[in-house]
Amino acid sequence: MKKLNGKIVDEEELEEEEEKKKYWNGVGVSVGFPQPDQNLVVGYALTVKKETSFLKPDFRGLARTKGIKFVCIDVNRPLSDQGPFDVVLHKLLAKEWCEIIEDYRHKHPEVTVLDPPDAIQHLRNRKSMLQGVVDLNLSDCHGKVGVPRQIVVTKDPSSIPYEVTKAGLKLPLVAKPLLVDGTAKSHKLFVAYDQLSLAELEPPLVLQEFVNHGESITVVRRFSLPNHGKRDLSKVAGMYPVPRISSYLSSAEDADLDPSIAEHPPRPLLEKLATELRRRLGLRLFNIDMIREHGTRDVFYVIDINYFPGYGKMPDYERVFTEFLLSLVQSKYKENTFLKSSF
Repeated sequence: MKKLNGKIVDEEELEEEEEKKKYWNGVGVSVGFPQPDQNLVVGYALTVKKETSFLKPDFRGLARTKGIKFVCIDVNRPLSDQGPFDVVLHKLLAKEWCEIIEDYRHKHPEVTVLDPPDAIQHLRNRKSMLQGVVDLNLSDCHGKVGVPRQIVVTKDPSSIPYEVTKAGLKLPLVAKPLLVDGTAKSHKLFVAYDQLSLAELEPPLVLQEFVNHGESITVVRRFSLPNHGKRDLSKVAGMYPVPRISSYLSSAEDADLDPSIAEHPPRPLLEKLATELRRRLGLRLFNIDMIREHGTRDVFYVIDINYFPGYGKMPDYERVFTEFLLSLVQSKYKENTFLKSSF
């Protein structure tokens, strides 16, 4: 387990006052929720990299003006001895930490934990990741959502061509590591164009049929894998590594794309999909990688679901996440009010 060396910014009194002045002078002061009567304390346990990319000074400053205080959790001390917390925000993968946070959830039901470790585990395995999408029926939302056909291979590489033939998968195939553990290796993708190249892959992995999709992923549009055509396949063989998609240009909003490609999926479809997945997964902090099948306007595929993604790359994330944290206070207040009125 890594020892976090982040400092609590609130200890820097001078910096705090300067940031308060900055934000009270007109930068995002109103977020649509009343000021809480007392500070909302958010304890966080994040890797140093995640803390740097997510808890940026502008975000801390805006949150502070709304009464939200971020406190770094010391993973080398008992969690129950720290706080008290209103919210615990975490993204550590160690088994020991998962056991600690699960025990904490049961002993402190009054604290909102984002998110339950057991639910997060479903997204760390690409075999279970997309199960919640398979039987979704969103036909009443102006579109269809599915997942690409795929198989999981855990045996030796020489068996992969046979497994692919047996499953009836069509080339090319996207090969993804089975486990999503936050390492660079877990995001390393390959596109296999012929049967012989399949034996070069290293299980355990997921093989997913390639879906031609245009040039973007929504709702924050990002460039995706290049398409392929039937003529291309006659000239291409072998297996090709794919750069991590998040390393492509951060957004395709200003790109010169065909209007039918650049168009967002219908809003009712996205809202229903997000609501259903939130319920099925039992998670609040996740994003969905979607593609539109090339040549269609209403057929979409979910190809990945990511836990606690890089919100720092999302436009206006500081305001959005601040509103989200405050909404947790609102819902808990309403819940407590209801319980009190029931007795």
